[in-house]
Amino acid sequence: MNKEQSAITLGEVTRERLHAYYRGFVSDPDIFMDMSKFFTYHYDPARIDAYCASLRPRENRKDFLILRNTDPIGELSLKHIDYEKSQCELSIHLQNDSVKGKGYGTVAERLALEYAFQKLKIQTVLADSVQKNRRSQHVLEKVGFTLTHEDDMFKYYRCDRAAFFGTK
Repeated sequence: MNKEQSAITLGEVTRERLHAYYRGFVSDPDIFMDMSKFFTYHYDPARIDAYCASLRPRENRKDFLILRNTDPIGELSLKHIDYEKSQCELSIHLQNDSVKGKGYGTVAERLALEYAFQKLKIQTVLADSVQKNRRSQHVLEKVGFTLTHEDDMFKYYRCDRAAFFGTK
């Protein structure tokens, strides 16, 4: 891990950090399989305030901002946490192209897996990726996810606790 990558942490979602993140956010066409649904994002402070208010603590979801030093560069969630099944789903979005391809997402996903396995005591983390999003698929596989199946829109992945710690 280089110096820039070691500056990556998962931080608390705050109003100020969300605004800083979304002021620099750019929609990524790679996450839209159906390009008729693609939109150009425009920063709207009132919309971000409403989004922030909706992110109240919930037992079945943990939301984080990916921080490079103190700057928010991504959002990451562990969602649909099911303690009975001992699984959850990982979701990640990086702010814009200036923070992609530098290993930040890889570090953030590893931190999220460690959190899920160690803090939440989850056994399996699931994820999916739009078929055309090769970058996301590469990162998922690099951190220990394995492809389980796919359909016309998505590739579906899983990472099990034992495999993650066995391959680190």
